[in-house]
Amino acid sequence: MSCQSNSSSQNATPPSFAIADGAQDIDPREVAANLVQTNGPGGMDPRVRALIPGFDAPFFQAGLAGYSDSAMRIIARRHGCPICVTEALLDRTLLAGGRGFAKADLGDIHDNVPGGEEDHPLIGQIMGSDPQEMAAAAIKMVEQGKQRSTKGYRKLVDEDEPLKAEHATDSFAAIDVNLACPVKKISKKSRGGHWLREPEGAIDILKAVRDALPESIPVTVKMRRSYDDTDEMKRNFLRLFDAAYDLGCAWVTVHGRTVEQKYVGPSRWDPLKHLVNRNPERIIFGSGDVWDVNQIFRMIAYTGVSGVSVARGCIGNPWIFRQARDLLEGRDPRSPTIPEQREVLEQHFQLALAVNQSMRDPELHTAKTMRKFGIKFAAHHPESGSVKRRFVMSRSFDDWRAVLDEHYTADATVE
Repeated sequence: MSCQSNSSSQNATPPSFAIADGAQDIDPREVAANLVQTNGPGGMDPRVRALIPGFDAPFFQAGLAGYSDSAMRIIARRHGCPICVTEALLDRTLLAGGRGFAKADLGDIHDNVPGGEEDHPLIGQIMGSDPQEMAAAAIKMVEQGKQRSTKGYRKLVDEDEPLKAEHATDSFAAIDVNLACPVKKISKKSRGGHWLREPEGAIDILKAVRDALPESIPVTVKMRRSYDDTDEMKRNFLRLFDAAYDLGCAWVTVHGRTVEQKYVGPSRWDPLKHLVNRNPERIIFGSGDVWDVNQIFRMIAYTGVSGVSVARGCIGNPWIFRQARDLLEGRDPRSPTIPEQREVLEQHFQLALAVNQSMRDPELHTAKTMRKFGIKFAAHHPESGSVKRRFVMSRSFDDWRAVLDEHYTADATVE
């Protein structure tokens, strides 16, 4: 289920500044230092650390359809990302016994192979259109499908009594409900961001999911700032936003674009600022046009959010998390050297190959799916155009490594 657009396509705006008057003049170093002074090492809001102890820094990797499998997540974590979100898993796919868990890469648990201890803490994101189905899917997520049969989880949908998880595993630190996806085909099923037109239905979903899970597992929400810029839709947003907290959700992540915008045009940070000013007692995260490490801290300072969801800005750029840690620890942010780039490109391919072992031709499938990452990684190389073309032609790990042997040599330097 895709809820992200390629930033180079006609469906998405290339990287640009958000609409936030004065934000680009904010000094990220000063913001990072203030966060550490206020909240201690890592700079994270202590209310968040109390809910998820491993969530120790004010940023995380968003769920990115087609990208944020466990290979990408592990690479991000190795560079300082404190917590990651799975791509949005469709409730009916999970209940039907389809590729839901495979897409979250939780079936192969050992060592550092995807799904292992290195991929924690992890937030599982779900999306759907029926409260009972969403509750049943959330239960299956936290139980990891181990408490009942596949048929047993499907039968939960027809139960007359309120649903409740029997035993939650530690696979997910939280369950996130996606009320943000702007993709057109989602609207036909009243899913994702299209619920902003019908907030009462979304409220029923949030209540069902929150009631179904143990209190120890936070329920969080991803939203866009409105369906469109009409007064009616702005009121719908506030109705849904307030209800999320009233129902016991831990926090809401708000993306600075409307649903109608999809990924076109700049996001607005000013509505997030007003939202935080209106709700100082609530944990709120922000998202939208965070393309480099400076924007992480500028968004925090400008809006007052507790932390930032990094989405397209971290594709092919796990170093954004290392750079954020650098600033929090009083260092200048370090750009990746060519040898560091090579190491990550090799690791990412090998991890992705482990994810894809169930495919008919795992190596070919991995080579094809890694091309989109290669294109993004190439942006850090001084010979970006030629490196990008070489990655696009890869059909095996040998092809991938040949690009590394030719372009990522010890004597190559970053300009």
